Amino acid sequence: MLPQTLAIPSPILLFIIILILSAIVLYPKNGKKPPPGPKPLPIIGNLHILGELPHRTLQTLATKYGPIMSLKFGQVPTIVVSSPEKAELFLKTHDAIFANRPQLQVSDSISYGCKGLIFTKYGAYWRNVRKLATVQLLSTSKIEMFAPLRSEELGLLVKSLRKAEASSEVVNLSDLVRELIENVTYKMVVGRNKEAGSNVKGLVHECMNLAGSFNLADYAPWLGAFDLQGLTRRAIETSKAYDQVLEQIIKDHEQPSNNTNKDFVDILLSLMHQPMNPHDDEQKHIIDRTNIKAIIIDVIAGAFDTSATAIEWAMSGLLRHSRIMKRLQDELENVVGLNRVVEESDLENLPYLNMVVKEALRLYPVGPLLVPHESLEDVTIDGYYIKKKSRILINAWAIGRDPKVWSDNANEFYPERFENNDVDVRGHDFRLIPFGSGRRGCPGVQLGLITVKIVVAQLVHCFNWELPLGMSPNDLDMTEKFRLSIPRNIPLLARPTFRLLGKA
Repeated sequence: MLPQTLAIPSPILLFIIILILSAIVLYPKNGKKPPPGPKPLPIIGNLHILGELPHRTLQTLATKYGPIMSLKFGQVPTIVVSSPEKAELFLKTHDAIFANRPQLQVSDSISYGCKGLIFTKYGAYWRNVRKLATVQLLSTSKIEMFAPLRSEELGLLVKSLRKAEASSEVVNLSDLVRELIENVTYKMVVGRNKEAGSNVKGLVHECMNLAGSFNLADYAPWLGAFDLQGLTRRAIETSKAYDQVLEQIIKDHEQPSNNTNKDFVDILLSLMHQPMNPHDDEQKHIIDRTNIKAIIIDVIAGAFDTSATAIEWAMSGLLRHSRIMKRLQDELENVVGLNRVVEESDLENLPYLNMVVKEALRLYPVGPLLVPHESLEDVTIDGYYIKKKSRILINAWAIGRDPKVWSDNANEFYPERFENNDVDVRGHDFRLIPFGSGRRGCPGVQLGLITVKIVVAQLVHCFNWELPLGMSPNDLDMTEKFRLSIPRNIPLLARPTFRLLGKA
């Protein structure tokens, strides 16, 4: 006979014990419940369920657990938001509480201790850097200043495509668009030294690959010291390499020059040794070389992939839908004519182009899960308790395909859905937030939109496009691969035919 202390409990007592243990595990001490979600495994939490396309997996899970869902990635409590109404709670109503960024090991290494803009902790320094970037680099006047540069690079692309047409070549439009965006971005930001430019491009690609890599140390911090994936070593090596390149670029810019075209480095150097915010008497953050380098890396990384990916998906949608392509070409012909190319001053008179770009960003937001947020304090949202330092993922991809918002044809490329409505992509309308919203919304949204619109307009206006011989529109692979952005899984191939009159 077992001693009394080891007696097997009765079914009723066992049931009570299970209820108590469940309450302890599932509910915090304050009695408030966390959002629902799948049960995590020990150590790895819910990491095993994400798969190769996490934005799709999380969308599916949200249909079961709801638009505010709780998961655990390793040791990190994570909240996934998947509806416009709930996104507004996190990005507007309680914006200040979720304005922080989680500290990611690789990002810390490649952004000079997070002294840039994207991954910088919320606070006085971030506010100063954001204001500097918004006013000095990304204002409307600065964006307009670089219009001739965009026009020149687009002209070179059109010439390249006309050569391909002469030999009936099928072109890799994905690669050509990416190269165009990289050239424009590099010349706008650091300008002068072409050799350094090629080095910067390669190093920024490595930075983006590292930042988009799954790093075990971010979810199980105790593994950080072991660097099991070698990501920390790669990040340190990459940061040393691009620091040397950026230092040389800065030195080149410090030399006297007859160049009257100011790039971003010129602008930042003109502000060096000055306080970022001269009106802040308590915390005067002075601009130094490290700040300049960190800002340069963030601006280049933020522009390289996003605009190219948006253009790639817009052109994919047009190639799959000849009706939409024809309507856009008709609009361009009516507004611009066939005797010249599109100019940026034409963009405001092209409403259907605007709808096409919105639709591409709805279906394929440049950051499917946006950049992660982190809660600065314990808070209750919509009746759910969310503790301090929880990681917040806004599933912009799922929001853009929510049938409750976009009707039964939510997965269809249909720009006409934006006719006669005021849905905006700048973060004011939570049905469409490809650039985020609130304090941590993308400061480069205006530059990004102008770049995407002018490139799509020029490609569609100057050329008719056909898929490679034997491929029908329905055969076009529209699957994506997951990184910080979601580029096409298979490059977009097409054959151009020049459609303007004469040598326009």
